[in-house]
This record gives sequence, structure tokens and C-alpha cells, in this order.
Amino acid sequence: MQVQTPSNISETSYTRTDWQQGYLSQPNEYDYWIEEIDGEIPPNLEGTLFRNGPGLLDVGGQPIHHPFDGDGMVCLIAFSGGRAYFRNRFVQTEGYLAEKAAGKLLYRGVFGTQKPGGWLANLFDLKLKNIANTNVIYWGKKLLALWEADKPHSLDPHTLETLGIDNLNGVLQESDSFSAHPRIDPSCQWDGGQPCLVNFALKSGVSSKIAIYEFAPDGKLLRQHTHAIPGFAFIHDMAITPNYCIFFQNPVKFNPLPFVLGWRGAAECVQFDGTQPTRIILIPRSPQGGEVQILETEPCFVFHHANAWEDGNRLYLDSICYNSFPTVEPQSDFRQLDFDTVPHGQLWHFQMDLSQKTVRHEVIEPRCCEFPVLNPQQVGRTHRYLYLGAAHAETGNAPLQAVLKIDRQTGERQIWSAAPRGFAGEPIFVPRPGGTQEDDGWVLLLSYNAANHRSQLVILDARDLKPVAKLHLKHHIPYGLHGSFTPVAFLPTV
Repeated sequence: MQVQTPSNISETSYTRTDWQQGYLSQPNEYDYWIEEIDGEIPPNLEGTLFRNGPGLLDVGGQPIHHPFDGDGMVCLIAFSGGRAYFRNRFVQTEGYLAEKAAGKLLYRGVFGTQKPGGWLANLFDLKLKNIANTNVIYWGKKLLALWEADKPHSLDPHTLETLGIDNLNGVLQESDSFSAHPRIDPSCQWDGGQPCLVNFALKSGVSSKIAIYEFAPDGKLLRQHTHAIPGFAFIHDMAITPNYCIFFQNPVKFNPLPFVLGWRGAAECVQFDGTQPTRIILIPRSPQGGEVQILETEPCFVFHHANAWEDGNRLYLDSICYNSFPTVEPQSDFRQLDFDTVPHGQLWHFQMDLSQKTVRHEVIEPRCCEFPVLNPQQVGRTHRYLYLGAAHAETGNAPLQAVLKIDRQTGERQIWSAAPRGFAGEPIFVPRPGGTQEDDGWVLLLSYNAANHRSQLVILDARDLKPVAKLHLKHHIPYGLHGSFTPVAFLPTV
């Protein structure tokens, strides 16, 4: 494992067998002080890293069809005084508990998991299990496990015990959901420069509705408004600026009939339509409201945005783009994925002229990459540095095995790679207390090591991506999705 310049990286970096091992279920729950450490944990790294992702890739011996259908398992690693404590717990959702008791699948999954018994057993069964597996965030003194198609689950931040579904003090009504991709505005202009959490909820249909929510640090609702946009919308993430929430309405078609008839999962009924443009939806955040603006750009598919910022009548946005939707195929096995046949994400930069209603874009990073993050103080503002999960090789599609740092000012790249037997996911940037530079901090990365079938947390110096410490867990954690860091250290209470 080493820091390299991109030109030094070879093309062959992994074996399929190694990669597949990271998709084995982890049914066990642990709590312990991490004792096996290479290097030293920075003494001023104080707080808690929370991570969420599918912990079970099979139920009662039946494999799920796609990792996104797996039950959520939240992990915490709390740092204090140069030590670290690990804990993981499954989110005790209604569906998780019911299937655990039954020892078999009882629910269909959005991404194609079907109940046993063929299409007749799944016919007209449209009830989905809230799997609470996509993100986890501490806000308003609540720890919330998020899944974008339903309400969050509240967890005890010390023990990770599930407290139940949370309607956010009555903000969310019976049919409301809450996205798994909130953004934190570090200095909101309408709140005296205080930070606020911005999130959305999507209701898709022939005409779709986007609800915007903004919350104060104490969890109080500050602003809420809902807007209709034409057409079906498949939206996973958003970006914010001081004045706008920005969404990409991906050019897809949705035919629900195979889902209703029990033939396919809902996501398997989504098809990319390269004949239609991608629509950029600009929703004003102002309490006084304003007109929703819709711009168009060339067809592309976006799961995740890196950051957006404003300059007069111009908006700028860095996003991970695919040239088409990576279709979920029925009767396929995600563990046998042929990386050469599916699109991979690249970092694109968009320039939007609001006065001319025009959009231009350029490819900033052609390397396969995903999960972009930055210093949280730069959210919605101009940024210099981005950190991304990336493939080891410069070209082609492959599993993420590295962290790539991009200097948007100079174009310089730095990369830390866990290849050949290590696999990575989303990096998390943690500012160094008292730091004065944008990249003064650490990058935390939970990675999987196929050599010993265990996971490790790597602490990288964000300035040069050199490892500061590697914390070896006693077991593996299946590949996760998203997480967050809070400066509160949730250590064991006894």
C-alpha cells in the first residue's frame, strides 16, 4: 500500500476472488477497543466516524440480488486520546426483525431481490422493506440511519441500539420519506451564519415532487417547501450553494408493469434514454421562494455530486457522471459483474449560465471514480481539493481500491492505493483542529483486506495522502455506502 503518482500505476490490480470476499455477510455484532494499530492515531483526532451499508448479503441462505437490497449495519469508530473504539449493530427495522425470526426472505427488494416462490409469490406485492442501509448522520443530538425511500431510524449514538422510526419531531408525515444524502451548509446566510442541514424527499410519478427541508443544529425545522417538476425522476443526491438546491433529473424511463407482476424489482424497470437530455433542476433556498429553473445538458447519469458554488449569474458543479445508467439485470449475479461491459463514473465539471440558460461541461478526471468528498467548510463554496474513491489503474472500469486527491487549482493528482488485495469505498475528510489550510486534516477510509479477510481503518494525512495509522479490525465489514464524522466521541458508557 503506497502513495503514487498516477503515471506509476499498473493496469492489473486485483483478482475477482479477492473482490468477491468483501461481499460476504457479516452477521455478527462486535464492540471492542482497537488494539492492533500500525503507526499512531493523531492525539488531536477527536470524534466519531459513523458508517452504514449492507451487513447481510443473504437471508436464510438465499442471496440477495443486489447489495443495495441488504439490511443496514451501522459501524462506529470513536477516537479519543489517541485510542479508538469499534462497535457495529444492525438497524433493527421491522423487516430485519421479521426476516430474522422467519429465517427467510419476506420482502422484495428495490434492486431485484425477490421472495422465494417465483413471480406468483411476488405478484402485486408492492410493499418494500425499509432497510436503513445508505447513510448515517448525527444532527440535532440524534443519530439517524437513512434510506431514501422511507423515514429515518433513530439510533442511540453510544450503543447503536435502534430507538425506532423517527418523524423528526412531526415534520415527516405518514407517506413522507427523507433522502440519504443531506448536505450541511457550514454558514447559512438566513441563520446568522450558523450551519444548517439541508435535505430533500422525492415522490416520483408522471409529475414528480421534490420537498426541501432545512434544520438548525438543534434539530428544529427552519424552512420547508415543495416543488413539482415534469416527468419521472430518479434522483439519489443533490448539491447546494448558498442560494440553490441543485438536482440532476437523469434521462430514464420507468415501466412499472414488470414490478407489479412480480417479474422484476423496481430498479430493474428503469432504463436509460440516451435520446433525451439530462435536466438540471435549480430550486431556490430563499425563504421568499422563487421560480424553479430547469436547464438541459447532454445525456448522462449521476448518482453523486461533489460540490457546487456560485459566481454572479453562474453556477459551477463537480459531479460523478456515467455515460449511461448501469442497468441492473434480472437473473444476474452482481458478484460475477463484468467490469468491462458496464459504464464507470468520471468526474465532470459543469458551468451553468443562468442569464443565457446554457450549460457547458468538461471531463476533469477520466479515471474510474466515485464517492467524492471535500473539506466540509467548503460545501457550497469554491473548493480547491477533492478526495474520491478511485480505481487503481488510470483506465478502464474496476473496483475502487484507492483514494485520489485532485488539486482543482493546479491539476495535480495524488493517490494512495490499497492494491493488490485491498478494496476501498467512500473516504471521509476530517479537518485538523486549528488547521488553516483547506487540506489540513485527515482522510479516513474503511477498507477491506482480502489477504486476511479483515477490514481496517486507514488514517491518511490529507495533505499528501501518506498513511498516519492503520487500525486493524478483528473481522471484515462488507463494502459500505456512506458515512459521516462528528467531533463528539461516543465512547462506551461503562
